[in-house]
Amino acid sequence: MSNSRISDWFYQYSNDVYQFLIYYLGSVDVEDLVQEVFIRAIKNEDSFQEHSTPKTWLFSIARNLAIDEIRRKQRGRIKQLLLKEKQRPFDDRTPEKVLELNETNQQLFQAIQKLNRNYRDVIVLRGIKELSIKETAAILNWKEEKVRLTYHRAIKALQNDKGRFM
Repeated sequence: MSNSRISDWFYQYSNDVYQFLIYYLGSVDVEDLVQEVFIRAIKNEDSFQEHSTPKTWLFSIARNLAIDEIRRKQRGRIKQLLLKEKQRPFDDRTPEKVLELNETNQQLFQAIQKLNRNYRDVIVLRGIKELSIKETAAILNWKEEKVRLTYHRAIKALQNDKGRFM
């Protein structure tokens, strides 16, 4: 595998990874994490054994990075992140970018954020990114039956929350 192959994957899948991270983390400021996904893919290219699709492998990397990011925030490192934010130029965080999601998507997004981690994982991968049960199982390291059952329960939880999304 070569870096040009991962570069091709970047053009094919970076938007999907970006959207996945937005839904997973609840923030539109995930560009750095998207880059980190592909940096890790380059660094660990020999660990990709082609038992899954490249997209599945990249989503696994993205999910692990998102979990790490959540843990980092929970440990009180938010101050460090805020300091970095103050130093970043503001031209890439336009109001239009923040308001891209329409009202319905924002409500769905908020409802997804309320779900527990397993429900959120399966809703984003199956319901939003439209991955197959097999791909979702590979990313989450679950059995396919667990994906089916958790997805069903997650949809029920969303329906109970707002009743207008599914």
